Order: sequence, then C-alpha cells, then structure tokens
Amino acid sequence: MSTKKSAQARLGFKTGEHIVYPSHGVGRIVSIEEQEVAGFKLELFVISFEKDKMTLRVPVPKVASVGMRKLSEAPVVAKSLETLKGRARVKRTMWSRRAQEYEAKINSGDLIAISEVVRDLYRSDAQPEQSYSERQLYEAALDRMARELSAVQNITETESVKLIESNLQKGPRRAGAKAEEVEAEADSEMEAEEAA
Repeated sequence: MSTKKSAQARLGFKTGEHIVYPSHGVGRIVSIEEQEVAGFKLELFVISFEKDKMTLRVPVPKVASVGMRKLSEAPVVAKSLETLKGRARVKRTMWSRRAQEYEAKINSGDLIAISEVVRDLYRSDAQPEQSYSERQLYEAALDRMARELSAVQNITETESVKLIESNLQKGPRRAGAKAEEVEAEADSEMEAEEAA
C-alpha cells in the first residue's frame, strides 16, 4: 500500500540524487513514497544501493537522526585525499579496541574519518602482510571512500580506487629499523589477541 508522491523533493533531498547513508555508504534516492504502517501514514525515501543489491526505506522524519547526508563537497573530497598522504597514526592499544574504533569511523559516514582508516590500515608491497580482520576493515573503508569519490567526481569506482592508491603512495614511507620493530611488535600483539 504505497503511493508515489508527485512532489519528489523533501528536506533538500530529491529523487535521482546520490546520498550517503552512514552504515551502508553511497546510495541513490529512487523515489519518495507514502505508506501506511500500523494505521499511520509515513513518507519514506526509497534508496537503492545497486552494488549491494539492496533497497532501503527511510522515514522522512528520521533522516537527520540516522545521519543521511548529501555527497561531500569538493573541499571535503580534497581534504580526504590530502589525509591519505599523511603519516599513519596507529594507537598503541589492543587490536580489538582499534578495530572497534575503525569500524565506528567507517560507519560514521564521514569521508575524512573513512580516509583516516584507509591511511592507517594501508600497507605497501614493501610492508608485511595484514591480518585477515585488518584487511577486511581496510577493504570496507576503501570501498566506502571509492564509492563516494566516484559519485562526486563522476568517475568509475576503479578510477577512484586508483586515485586513492596513488595518494596513499605519496605518503611518507615507514623505513628504518625502528619502524620495523614497531610493526613487528604490533603484529605479534595482534596475533596473540586473535589466538585468544
């Protein structure tokens, strides 16, 4: 029991527009519908996430509380790409706590926070392999960032991944014995936690 609304714009969002839903990434508003749920009429944004083959219906009044937002503006995109060139900031806490923090940043929907996760978890070919959980978080953050960049800059996701990786490679290299010691220590700490 849904009816499509004739006016296809609500709260500054309109049909056909790409948006960011924090816990799912970039989607496109397909329509704005009115449905009756438990005797109440609700206006809903119907959002399609094509890559995930998923459709989400978000009540119009809940848009602000779930954190749905428009795509990032050019200055924010530029700042996120600049963030990738910075030095990785890895806290000296247990991996489980760091993993939770990374997950929270990814699901925040904030492009700059997501770019920090990509930067912190990126490993060049010269660096040691990532653990499985580290790789999963890195790929999730990279995917979210690539999707938003491709939608904002109107390029393919493959091109946006290449853009991200080229910016990551411009960052400072972790060289020298001290960095290797820190990484070896972090790896042994991570392996011990994963075994527990």
